[in-house]
Amino acid sequence: MKILVCISHVPDTTSKINFTNGDSEFDTNGVQYVINPNDEFGLTRAIWFQEQQGANVTVVNVGGPDTEPTLRKALAIGANEAIRVNANPTDGFFVAKQLAEVIKNGGYDLVIAGKESLDYNGGMVPGMIAGILGHNFLNSCTALTVDGNNVKAVREIDGGKETVSTTLPLIIGGQKGLVEEKDLRIPNMRGIMTARTKALTILEPVDAAVNTKAVKFEKPAPKSAVKLVSADNLDELINLLHNEAKVI
Repeated sequence: MKILVCISHVPDTTSKINFTNGDSEFDTNGVQYVINPNDEFGLTRAIWFQEQQGANVTVVNVGGPDTEPTLRKALAIGANEAIRVNANPTDGFFVAKQLAEVIKNGGYDLVIAGKESLDYNGGMVPGMIAGILGHNFLNSCTALTVDGNNVKAVREIDGGKETVSTTLPLIIGGQKGLVEEKDLRIPNMRGIMTARTKALTILEPVDAAVNTKAVKFEKPAPKSAVKLVSADNLDELINLLHNEAKVI
């Protein structure tokens, strides 16, 4: 089985976020980047298929040379090879077109993407890939088993979970639950050294329309100061909740 894991290069959640050029561009200065958490769950599941069923695991990213350390980390975790599409990931459709081309040419059976990236939270790319290629698609996937060409998966739905069966080729939008957090892999020294010798192929992008662009970014409004009310001053608490907070 050939597995392709889509890797987004996203800011660490502890990074301080700022914007430049009239709040129209993200300021990358001083920002630490990591593997998108939803993608990391998918990568770990792919490595399980590699170890248990002999699958070949390739990781792919659409981005510039600055994303290569993130791909090298994925190689250190255990992926067999990496692909970088040399393009700025301008919008979801553009990225989906690039990844669909890689999938079509690589003949992958299973494509694991995060259901959304942690930076823009668009949640568009996995479904768009499936639409472009005409492959089966499951989103919000929390469990996945493969037996030959047959697949059984569990996905989150409103109010519960749904167990479904389908067949390869398959695109999934994965999330926490594909593996437990305690099972996420941390690269060891051997993996880091081995990653240096693994293939990282750079592909030029195919033509694709860019349909959207960021006009302006805004930070959330700062939280207001906290007012403390004495436990024995119930009238004051009710007054604040009614007249100021307007929640009762």
